[in-house]
Amino acid sequence: MITLPLTPVPMPMKVRLLVLDSTPEPVRQAMSDVEGARREMRAYRPLAWAEDAADREDTLACLARANKVLGTYDPRLVVRGAM
Repeated sequence: MITLPLTPVPMPMKVRLLVLDSTPEPVRQAMSDVEGARREMRAYRPLAWAEDAADREDTLACLARANKVLGTYDPRLVVRGAM
C-alpha cells in the first residue's frame, strides 16, 4: 500500500474566528497564557541568575494554571513541557 505524506493545510482566518467565537472566554484566556508562557520560557537563560529562576517559577505557575483550565475544558489541549 502506498501512502502519501500529509501536508499541513493552513486554516482560513474566517474558520479560525468561528472556532474562537465558539470557545469559552476562560479557555481563550488560558490559550493566550500558554503562548505567553512559552515565549517567556525561551527568553530565560539556564538558571544563570536568581532573578531568572524566580521569573521561571512564576512562568511555570502561570502555565500550570492555564493547563488546569485547558484540561478541564478538553484534556487534549493540555501543554506538555514548556520548552
